[in-house]
Amino acid sequence: MTDIMTLHEAPNWQLYRLGQLFDERKEKVSDKDYPPLSVTMNGIVPQLETAAKSDDGDNRKLVKVGDYVINSRSDRKGSGGISSHDGSVSLISIVIKPKGVHPRFAHHLLRSTAFQEEFYRWGHGIVADLWTTRYPDMKNIRLYLPDLDTQKAIADFLDRETARIDQLIEKKQRFLTVLDQKWAATVTSTVTNGLGSDVRLKDSDLSSVGKVPEHWTVARLGHIGRCANGINIGGDAFGSGTPFVSYGDVYKNAELPTEVSGLVQATSEDRSRYSVKKGDVFFTRTSETVEEIGFSSVCTQDMEDAVFAGFLIRFRPFKKKLVPQFSKYLFRNQALRSFFSKEMMIVTRASLSQGLLQKLPVLLPPLKEQEEIASYLHHVEAKHLSISDKTQESINGLKEFRSALITAAVTGQIDVTSWGKQGQTDRRLDQIEEDMALREARACQ
Repeated sequence: MTDIMTLHEAPNWQLYRLGQLFDERKEKVSDKDYPPLSVTMNGIVPQLETAAKSDDGDNRKLVKVGDYVINSRSDRKGSGGISSHDGSVSLISIVIKPKGVHPRFAHHLLRSTAFQEEFYRWGHGIVADLWTTRYPDMKNIRLYLPDLDTQKAIADFLDRETARIDQLIEKKQRFLTVLDQKWAATVTSTVTNGLGSDVRLKDSDLSSVGKVPEHWTVARLGHIGRCANGINIGGDAFGSGTPFVSYGDVYKNAELPTEVSGLVQATSEDRSRYSVKKGDVFFTRTSETVEEIGFSSVCTQDMEDAVFAGFLIRFRPFKKKLVPQFSKYLFRNQALRSFFSKEMMIVTRASLSQGLLQKLPVLLPPLKEQEEIASYLHHVEAKHLSISDKTQESINGLKEFRSALITAAVTGQIDVTSWGKQGQTDRRLDQIEEDMALREARACQ
């Protein structure tokens, strides 16, 4: 089997095994003495207060400034970096100390796509997405390295060039944030105030909403439908059987997909008890943070024989209470999100109970008005998604170029001393922007 990191042999670069360039740091510490750090796709950062806290805070790995930390699990591929902080990480992470390699070069090298793929290739496990790579295997990875002066030159080059690319990405991501904020505000305003500007208003008695149209009804969720938790079943029941609506299906989609990828062996009683019908609204029930609790997804057509996960709550409205397409927007509006944030208490893992969900205040326009609001928001959403998707395509192009540039530099495929002088980055960035502008122009025709 060919080593990914040795496919290209640059002139005057020497072949090493990773264990010759790094020492493993295995010292155990407590997060009381060394603050917890998170190993993310963006590097090593202080752990957020809202992150799930381990019950084993006294059994963590020490991290010192300059150490490289990488998550050993394949489902976190790409999470790692040189730490700028002293602290501690979970035992699932590998901590290594550079000893024969420039730290900033090591940062780019070990975060390169080529290295991540090679690291993953050395993993072990039952299924590929749950593989784990241990340091005894990692240290045998072979790679070419230049001398320290060249390493520094490459690190300087990548620091400079990736910063330029990151600025463009950040600019576009800020634009996406503004777009999303504008869309979220439109949804909240429309589902709480309606489409008319001259309707008479009344006090809703809800601090997060204020006044609402006089002819609308304000009700608790538990008064307009029934709630039920999903199926809890052993892991060996998955992989075949009937459709299974997962946590991810709900969290990622305001409207439930007509086809889901999950399958589970469910009895006829299960299929009846945990059925998925048109008009059902599913809410995420558990998560590591409050921010991910209570996300909703509406079912717009019956899903034959399907059941739903135990990490979800199904709300089934009484007849003639809610139009499904209106539910899609109603239950994802900011006022309801603030209700969950305010009412929930978090310990080690946030959990939404049926009791709390049933207290959720809901604004109900007449059914015909619900249809009109849903139609209007669907039209606005289509425009929003068109602009958002094009911007995301441009961001993806920049990220791909960034990744390719790093891999090419740390494996000696490009001469960094001549690259900048030739204006290669400028031309590539200009090309990405021109391609994006051309696609946008065609889309508007």
